Amino acid sequence: MVSVRVEHILRSKGTQVVTVSPDATITDAAGLLGSHGVGALVVSGDGRHIDGIISERDIARALADHGARLGDMRVADLMSTQVHTCRKDDRVESLMQLMTQRRIRHVPVVDDAGELSGIVSIGDVVKLRLDELEEEARTLHDYIETGR
Repeated sequence: MVSVRVEHILRSKGTQVVTVSPDATITDAAGLLGSHGVGALVVSGDGRHIDGIISERDIARALADHGARLGDMRVADLMSTQVHTCRKDDRVESLMQLMTQRRIRHVPVVDDAGELSGIVSIGDVVKLRLDELEEEARTLHDYIETGR
């Protein structure tokens, strides 16, 4: 994984980011999470600038505190406003370090203007690493088989 950049992951998975308005309800957000099969939504009023992030984990934890009224609460009431981001030219190793240190599973990717240009999940990073290990194993196998 020497010098692999975040853009490598985005080339493979795409740059689509599912966003939700800060004024949407938690029920709306949960619906988006389920229908898009994602674990987190970037909260954005305009689809380009990041206001926050909300994850399945945030919703599950809030259920204990708010019970049935959670569904009617606004995303802005529950979202994390301290969002750690990365750039396409960041090294994946530094992204993994950020995710580990901050205990986060989703990192939005921003461009030079600070606008949203993708999102990377821990699952994307694991997939990249597994693909690399598979390629390495295949290369070693071929080397042993052919003697070169």
